Amino acid sequence: MTLPVRWLADENFNNDIIRALLRRNPALDLIRAQDVGRSGVGDPELLEWAANEGRIVLTHDVTTLTAYANSRVAAGQPMPGVIEVNQRLSIARVVEDVLLISECSEPTEWENRVIYLPLV
Repeated sequence: MTLPVRWLADENFNNDIIRALLRRNPALDLIRAQDVGRSGVGDPELLEWAANEGRIVLTHDVTTLTAYANSRVAAGQPMPGVIEVNQRLSIARVVEDVLLISECSEPTEWENRVIYLPLV
């Protein structure tokens, strides 16, 4: 049995995308940073929390969060993955890509990786 992909949307992630994802798949294991008391924390702390919880981070932050994620990997620290979502992508495209990752992969495939959407 494979483990499900678990998600953490950072504080500034588009809530319309989150709602669309949960409408398409209500069983999706997706939480927002603000729902778990992580509002206002720095990127290193958010990534540490995500690593401890085994959650892949969804973000629009192409500069700082992805840089900290790459630093964690370089330092040999656990990093379950970061998915950088271009804000110019349509909600439908983001939903399709995130659900594809969720339904057709295992969490270990994303460890220590920063991936940029769209997938193709």
